[in-house]
Amino acid sequence: MSDQAIKRASERGENRNVVRTFEDLIAWQKAMRLAEEIYKLTRSLPEKERFGLCSQMRRAAVSVPSNIAEGHGRGSRQDYIRFLRTARGSINELRTQLMLASRLELVSGNPAIDDLAREVAVILQALIRSLEKKKG
Repeated sequence: MSDQAIKRASERGENRNVVRTFEDLIAWQKAMRLAEEIYKLTRSLPEKERFGLCSQMRRAAVSVPSNIAEGHGRGSRQDYIRFLRTARGSINELRTQLMLASRLELVSGNPAIDDLAREVAVILQALIRSLEKKKG
């Protein structure tokens, strides 16, 4: 939730921890930020990687918030969990691609992006566990 949205919700006396839409989810917010950072990072990749690693990294990065949003919109908790697991797989794929790009010296290591990717993975795992506990 943006700072302005939090302020408006607070003014209306709403609890900012209430999840009304996928946009309220911290996992989605951070995944969106990560996707933005990946797009910025991949601009620096060599032209020969445009249809290779660049494309793969962008697809994986976009997949994370997309699957969080789609899962949240599904009608069942089981579907939601399945989409969150897909998002978790995409974050692992992206982290692998970041490592490869760094090993190939196509990009310099970016600790902020690495940290954000790890943070998204941890948040996704916690969200999955939380939803799994509720079902039983």
